[in-house]
Amino acid sequence: MKGRFGRRRLGASALVVALLAAVVGWAVWPEQDSFRTENRLLSLKSGPDGNQAVDIDTTFYLPEGASADRPVPAVLLAHGFGGTKDSVRTDAEDLAGQGYAVLAYTARGFGRSGGEIHLDSPDFEVRDAARLLDWLAARAEIRTDAAGDPRVGVVGGSYGGGLALLLAAADPRVDAIVPMITWHDLAASFLPESSGRPTLDGVFKKGWAGIFFGSGGSGPGGLGGPAAGTVPGAVTGTEPAPGIGPGTGPGAGAPNPACGRFAADVCAAYLEIATTGRATEQAVALLRRSSPAGVLDRIKAPTLLIQGEADTLFPLSEADANARGIAAAGTPVRVAWFTGGHDGGAGPQTDQDRTKFLTVQWLDHYVRGDGADPGTSFTWSRLAGFDALDRGLVATGFRTADYPGLTGTDTAAGGGIRTVTVAGPPQQIANPPNGNPAAISTVPFAGVLSSVVGGVAGDLPGQHARFVTEPLAEPVDVVGSPTVSVRAASPTGEAVLFVKLYDLGPDGTAELPSGLIAPVRLSGLPADLAGAAPVRVTLPGIVHRVEAGHRLALVVATSDQGYATPVAPAVYSVGLGGDQITLPTVAGEPIATTGVLWRWALAALLAAIVVGLVVVLLVVRRRHRRHDTSVTAEYADIPLVIRGLRKEYADGFVAVSRVDFEVHRGQVVGLLGPNGAGKTTTLRVLMGLTQPTAGEIHVFGHRLVPGSPVLSRIGALVEGPGFLPHLTGIANLRSYWRATGRPLADAHFDEAIEIAGLGDSIHRRIKTYSHGMRQRLAIAQAMLGLPELLVLDEPTDGLDPPQIAEMRRVLRRYATGGRAVLVSSHLLAEVEQSCTHAVVVNKGVIVAAGPVEEIVGESPSVQFDVSDPVAARAVFNRLDGVRVLSNGDGTLVVDVDGTARSEVVAELVRAGVGVDRVMPRRRLEDAFLALVGENSRGSGDR
Repeated sequence: MKGRFGRRRLGASALVVALLAAVVGWAVWPEQDSFRTENRLLSLKSGPDGNQAVDIDTTFYLPEGASADRPVPAVLLAHGFGGTKDSVRTDAEDLAGQGYAVLAYTARGFGRSGGEIHLDSPDFEVRDAARLLDWLAARAEIRTDAAGDPRVGVVGGSYGGGLALLLAAADPRVDAIVPMITWHDLAASFLPESSGRPTLDGVFKKGWAGIFFGSGGSGPGGLGGPAAGTVPGAVTGTEPAPGIGPGTGPGAGAPNPACGRFAADVCAAYLEIATTGRATEQAVALLRRSSPAGVLDRIKAPTLLIQGEADTLFPLSEADANARGIAAAGTPVRVAWFTGGHDGGAGPQTDQDRTKFLTVQWLDHYVRGDGADPGTSFTWSRLAGFDALDRGLVATGFRTADYPGLTGTDTAAGGGIRTVTVAGPPQQIANPPNGNPAAISTVPFAGVLSSVVGGVAGDLPGQHARFVTEPLAEPVDVVGSPTVSVRAASPTGEAVLFVKLYDLGPDGTAELPSGLIAPVRLSGLPADLAGAAPVRVTLPGIVHRVEAGHRLALVVATSDQGYATPVAPAVYSVGLGGDQITLPTVAGEPIATTGVLWRWALAALLAAIVVGLVVVLLVVRRRHRRHDTSVTAEYADIPLVIRGLRKEYADGFVAVSRVDFEVHRGQVVGLLGPNGAGKTTTLRVLMGLTQPTAGEIHVFGHRLVPGSPVLSRIGALVEGPGFLPHLTGIANLRSYWRATGRPLADAHFDEAIEIAGLGDSIHRRIKTYSHGMRQRLAIAQAMLGLPELLVLDEPTDGLDPPQIAEMRRVLRRYATGGRAVLVSSHLLAEVEQSCTHAVVVNKGVIVAAGPVEEIVGESPSVQFDVSDPVAARAVFNRLDGVRVLSNGDGTLVVDVDGTARSEVVAELVRAGVGVDRVMPRRRLEDAFLALVGENSRGSGDR
C-alpha cells in the first residue's frame, strides 16, 4: 500500500481538542515545498559476513530549518515489492512536510540498486537497512539518542512492512514502526491452509506467487517499479556510508534469465513449488527466514499495524498474528484495519485520512516525542455508501478500547459471536483434471489484469457444493473470521477444497466479501462420507454487513484459478460437519467523519463569526422546511415546475436571468443551450447544490428547498459517481441505497437494472467495466427507487455511438408509467431522437420551449422515403438546383431550392423509383443555431 499520512478524527467530541492543533497545522500547511532533497547511490556492506558490497539508490528529504543546531527525527521509508524509492515519493514528501527527515530508498534487486532479491532476508535486506540507519546517525541534521543511534521510525507497506518488522527485531535503535498490509509468516501466506494443518500441507497460492516472482524477475524496475530518476534541483552523487567501501551497481553482472534478479536459493525454491504444487521443508525454512513470525518477541519498538480488509495476499490474519506476538513481549501495539489492501487499493478518502492521521500520531508520540500516548485502541471501517456532495465512496470508521482479535471471543474488548443455522444435503463435486477449468474468486492486481478475464468468474457447475441459511431476521456486522465445519470423502484419501461464504441478496445475487476464500488440504479421508469426521475451517477475516432478509451461502469448491490443485481428476463427497456458521462481531463506537472535524477546526479558527453564520443558515433552512409542507394544488401532478428562476452571484454576475418551464409525466425534456447558457446552474439549483436568488421550483406541487422530503422522488446524475472497483455493480448499488437510509425493499434493483440494460454484467466487478457500462450503472443508480422525476446531466458523455444509441433507448423506456426525464445535453442529434420536448436556454433566459417537432418547424429541405435510394440519387443529380444533403436506410434528405416537390416526385416515378413518403425535413441543429446564433457563448455559466 502507498501510505497516505493525514488527518482523521478518531473519536467523539472528547478527542476534538486533542486533534485540533494537528488539524490546524495541516490546514495551514504551505503548498510550496518545505524541504530539500538529495539523491545518492550509497555503497553499503552487508551480507552474512557483513562484508559484501551493494549500491542502494536513495533520496533524502530534509525539512527546511533542519541543521546541526536544530536536528530533527528521521523516518526510513521502504517501498512495496516491485517498486522503487519513487513509489513512495508522495509519502516521503508528506512526512518531510511534517518535519521529519525521510530517507526513501530502493531495495536491493530493484530499480537502480544493485544486488539480488532475498525477500527481506535478515542477512541482506535487513542488514542493508541497518547500514542506512548508520548513515542517518552520521548526518548532523538528525536527532540522536546516543552516538550512532538516530531517532528514527520505520514505515513501509507490504514488502516494506515486512522490512520494518524484521529491522525492528534486529536493530534496537528503531524507535517506532508502522508496517502496513504485510505478512506474519511468508510461507503460510503463499501456502495457506485453513483447517489447522502444517504449512507443508498448505495449498500453493500460485496466482500471487507468479505475480511476486514475475515482478522481481523482470529486471530493473520490476512490476510497477520504473527506474529511479533524479528529483529536479536535488543533489546527486554516490556516497559510502561511514566506514564502508565502494559497491556494485545493477549492471555488475548479467542476471540469470530464469531467475531475473532473485537470489539463486529463492529462485530454486519458487521453481520447485511452482512445478510440484507442494512445499518442501527447505522452501518453508527459506520463507520463514524472511518472516517476522520467529522474531516478534525481539520487537521492542512500539508498533502500529495497518492491514487491509480487501487483501487476498496478506489477509487480516497476518496482522492479527503479528499483533498478538508483539504484544506478548510487552511492546505497545495498535491495530487498524481499512477497506483497501492489495486487492482494494488505498480505500476511500475517509479511510486514507484515518490511516494517515494514525501514522503521524504514532510517529509524533514515539519518534518526535510530542503528543499524548495514542494508546492501543483498535479501529476498523466498512463501506457505508456514497458522499452526498462529491458522490465518492465513504467508509464509516469504528473504534474500541482494545483489540479483540479475529474470533469474537474476547468479550472484554467488545467481541461477540452470532451463529446462524445452515442446511443442505451431502453433495458430490468433481476435481477437474489439472485444475482446468477453475473458478475465479479474485485476480491479483485486478486493476491490471481484470480485463483479461472479463466477466468470467464464480463457481463452476459440478465443481462446488452449496449450503444455505434462512433469511436473517436482523442485520449482522461481521468483524473477524467466520468458522464452519465440513465433512469430506475422497476415493484417493486426499482432497483440496476451497471454502467460501457468500452474502445472498433477496434477488439471488451473490457477493463474496473481498473475494476471500479458505483453502484446505485434507488427507486420511474415507471413501464414504458416512465415515468422515467434521473438519473445522476458519475463513479469512472480513468486515461485512449482512442485511436483514439476506441469506448466507456456504460453498465448498474443488478449484480456484489462484491456487494449485491436484492434477488427477476425482469426485469428492462433501457435507456439513455441523449446522452452525459462527460470525464474530465487535461492539465499537463510530468514528466522527473528517467533515465534522473540519467544522470544529473552522469553529476554532473563526469563532463567533462562523457560529453566527451557521445560526443564520439554520434558521433560514428551517423556515424553508416549514414551507415545504404546503402543496400548490395546480402543480400537484406535475413532476417539475420552474418559475422565475434567477441566480446572481455576489460579484454581480448573473448566471440565470429568468427561466420558466415545466416537465410533465411521460415527457423526456432536453435542456439545451451553448456553453455558459445557464444549464448547469439550473440543474444545480434544482438539486439543492446552490440557492437561487429569486424564483421557485416545485416538484409535484412541493416547493423545493434543501432537505425537502420530496427530493426522494427525484433521481439524479449531475456529477459522475464514484464506484468501488473491487465490488460488483450490484454491490455498489446496494451500498449507495443503504446510504440513503431508505428500506432495501423500496430500491427496485431489478427494474432499474433492466431499464439501464446492464444484464449479467451487474454481477461483475466494477474494475472490469468499460466507460459505457459505468455510465449505465450510474444511470441505474439514479433510477433506484424508480423516482418519478429523473434528472441527468450529459448522460452520453464519453460514450461511443452504439452506447449512445442504447442510452437513447434507456431514456425512452424510463419515461413510461407516469415518470418523466429532464436531460441536459450538447448532442443536438441525440436530443432530437430521444426527447419529446426541448427547452433552449441562451444567456440565462429561455428562447424556445415546446415539443421538438414544433421547435424544428418548417424546412426548406425535404425527406424522401424511396424504394431505391441509389437510383433516386441519380435522378436528383440530373435535376438543376436539387442537392442531396444526406442519406440513410431508404431515406434521402434533399434541398429542392424552390423546385416544386410534385415535379421532383414525378421525375422519380418516371425513373421507376417507388416513393413511399415525402415530408419537410429540418434538423434541430438548424433550429438551435437560428435561435441562439452560431457564435453565441451564453452568459459564462459557472
